[in-house]
Amino acid sequence: MAGAAAGAAGGTAASGSAGTAAVLLEALPYIRRFAGDVIVVKYGGNARAGASGGEDEALASFARDVALLHAVGMRPVVVHGGGPQITRMSERLGKQATFHQGLRVTDAETMEIVRMVLLGDVNPRLVAAINRHGDLAVGVSGHDAGMLRVTRRDPALGYVGDVERVDPAVLRDLIDAGRIPVVATIGTDAGGEAHNVNADTAAAAIAVALRARKYVALTDVEGVRRDPSDATSLVRRATVAEMRALLASGAVVGGMIPKVEGVVHAVESGVEHGHVLDGRVPHVLLLEFLTDAGIGTKITRAPEPAGETTP
Repeated sequence: MAGAAAGAAGGTAASGSAGTAAVLLEALPYIRRFAGDVIVVKYGGNARAGASGGEDEALASFARDVALLHAVGMRPVVVHGGGPQITRMSERLGKQATFHQGLRVTDAETMEIVRMVLLGDVNPRLVAAINRHGDLAVGVSGHDAGMLRVTRRDPALGYVGDVERVDPAVLRDLIDAGRIPVVATIGTDAGGEAHNVNADTAAAAIAVALRARKYVALTDVEGVRRDPSDATSLVRRATVAEMRALLASGAVVGGMIPKVEGVVHAVESGVEHGHVLDGRVPHVLLLEFLTDAGIGTKITRAPEPAGETTP
């Protein structure tokens, strides 16, 4: 019996080892393919806030994935928003958040709250989480070295800016030094005035400026749906033309609109692959980048060849 038990245990261990080896072998060609490539990831506040294991566990899982991508030779850049956190802080301070055409109305007081949350909480926490795996991450803001130059979108929105241009020099310096930039999306206008910038729009513009291989928008649903109310209508693969048709049809709604528009813009402007992924799923970046099946929605300029398995 003891021998049988030992044999069973040995068989289980061997089976587990074989499974681990299979996973590594599946990942190897993708690691080789993307080594040295810039990967821009927009980490949304909704993805973090909506995770089943809580915000801290979601942040820790995301940070491990980013550190691992860096360790295998990719060059990740993290761009973050913080909408839910900004709303919570506003309410704590007795200020009701208001929105106009889906964007936060940002008066001078709200702009101070935005800066407080993004620069004083969200950015440092992301940097600290990644740096638990090595001294890799450096926090920067879009107003550092004039990285994000903006123009005011609409007087009714207050200090909300549209990206006019991106100067990626400071990001390139960090990437070339082996660091992981973590970018808070605050931009400045020609007069140096700080503006709140939609993080999806800013991240897509940064991906284009860096000539990234991939741009990923993390959110709190499994990807883009043909029917927003039907989880089974997930779009797994699509071209930019198909995504534009879906946008025009009204099937993409709410906060998913700027995410899809950002990914489409990035791919049209030279980024090879765009992805919309569920940031609540543990290790979603690894599942999308390093496995044959992938996960979420992938957007390309042209249809992929039959049988194509590139994440």
